[in-house]
Amino acid sequence: MSSSKFTLETVELADHYGSAEILFGQFRGMLSAPESVIGATKWCVFRPTEPSRAVVAAAVQERITRMRTTSVDLLQFHWQDYSDKGYLTALQILQDLQHEGLISAVGLCNFDAVRTDEICTQLGPGFIVSNQVQFSLIDTRPLHGMADVCERHNVKLLTYGTLCGGFLSDKWLNRPEPDLYAENLTPSQRKYLDVILKAWGTWALFQSLLAVLREIGDRHGRSIANIATRWVLDHPFVGAVIIGARLGISEHPDENLHVFGFTLSEDDNRDIEAVLAQSNGRRMISTVGDCGAEYR
Repeated sequence: MSSSKFTLETVELADHYGSAEILFGQFRGMLSAPESVIGATKWCVFRPTEPSRAVVAAAVQERITRMRTTSVDLLQFHWQDYSDKGYLTALQILQDLQHEGLISAVGLCNFDAVRTDEICTQLGPGFIVSNQVQFSLIDTRPLHGMADVCERHNVKLLTYGTLCGGFLSDKWLNRPEPDLYAENLTPSQRKYLDVILKAWGTWALFQSLLAVLREIGDRHGRSIANIATRWVLDHPFVGAVIIGARLGISEHPDENLHVFGFTLSEDDNRDIEAVLAQSNGRRMISTVGDCGAEYR
């Protein structure tokens, strides 16, 4: 799939994203070089589950069948209830299945710093390669604990929410505060607007942030979204950002490529920090909880 210079190389999926895995398998099966596109899917355990080998193996095999492959490229694991240490058992079995060739790489999804450290320590170096969590100029919780864990265990974050549902973009500069329940807002935008207004700060302060990002963008010839994305990518513990798209409705593949080829200067980061320091962003680790806490 391509648009001018853009080539699709990685697709982010999940077991509970409707028919996403099936569609991905069909799409990749039509390619002359299907191995050129990586499928990063998830196995999410939301309900109490006894992680026997049969249960874990069945979950992996279902991913393989739906994606029409012989091995899962990246299986990202989510476990809802931390009080149930079954996540350690499940991951040990996933490690065994990786050794058997059914999984190429294993990552986590929405695990906090304490459990990520526990898992990496118990299962050994090199097994967990990633953790998918929310990280943006608005939600900086990974800077408080998770960054150190990633450095210690050589884990990279795959971050979502980097553009806050599109709010961190030129489209919203100098716009009035939207109604949280306006019909033209997507569920994703309602989620991030709620974070901006109730956990991070005010719409006026958010407009100040957009204005600063626009000034920085003018220095580099980039969009607000590019600057916001570059800020996340400039952190060494970040492996990639996951930019959402609604095909045919909201997609910016060419613009997203402009995130490469430049870095933010000390002055850029100082200007950004001057706004962030006025927000409640640094306190969200306490008011909201660590990474993934909002889903538990």
